[in-house]
Amino acid sequence: MTTIAFVGLGAMGLPMAGNLAKAGFTVRGFDTRNAAGEALATLGGEASASAAAASRDAQVLILMVVDAAQARSVLFEAGALDALAPDGLVILMATCPPKLVAALARDVEATGRPFLDAPVSGGVVGARAGGLTIMAAAPKAVFDRAGPILQRLGTKVFHVGEEPGQGATLKAVNQLLCGVHIAVVAEAFSLARKAGLDGQTVLDILSGSAASSWMLKDRGPRMLQDEPPVTSAVDIFVKDLGIVLEAGREQRVALPLASTAMQLFLASSGRGEGGRDDSQVIRSYDLLNGNVPS
Repeated sequence: MTTIAFVGLGAMGLPMAGNLAKAGFTVRGFDTRNAAGEALATLGGEASASAAAASRDAQVLILMVVDAAQARSVLFEAGALDALAPDGLVILMATCPPKLVAALARDVEATGRPFLDAPVSGGVVGARAGGLTIMAAAPKAVFDRAGPILQRLGTKVFHVGEEPGQGATLKAVNQLLCGVHIAVVAEAFSLARKAGLDGQTVLDILSGSAASSWMLKDRGPRMLQDEPPVTSAVDIFVKDLGIVLEAGREQRVALPLASTAMQLFLASSGRGEGGRDDSQVIRSYDLLNGNVPS
């Protein structure tokens, strides 16, 4: 029986770990919030007191943490890597800058352990359903070893390259489009609102026209709400678009649309709205355009 240490039991990590437990893997989870570990126990996993305890002699360590700095801290400061089995596989599934992922991979591989760069797309809904898209980069043998685990987490699992960092780069491309799509939907809705058009009518028409997109259909309804539930926060796109722009600098690629989208998300975060649903970037447009009181 494969034992998996799963560190990072947030909105996506918890259901992912739960799906692995339901699939028959032994899953030991750790999160800084005790309630998250308790929730994992109700899904068939085991709560651990620390990242090192979760990783003790485990064959696989999955990191679904906030960023690369937290991943490095878990691995090297919290002792998770030393606790892992000598040939234990490290799978990083968080969204991180490609350069930092490559550096993490080198440091992990220096201990004789393989590393898989495997960021995901699909959000909380995909995590709960086991329907994530996974962009994995590592030598083919490492990717194949992780296959039984990845197939339980996603329905679209791609081997995008042999070098860690390539998965992170593809995730940056994905997040560029996601961030720009959300921002441009907000821009269109703000124009419609300023012109006095009914928001639901606009949404209904655009959703069935050539202007439609997945983000329009998903975020559009929440843009019509004052306080929608949070499925992905504004500050996530502040982080992710920052990664996109950093990747652009490294490749010497101009990204003017991503840069503009970043400013709108930053404006929302700067007003103290970073914890709101990312659809609420529309509030930045409304303030610019005088659609709501400032």
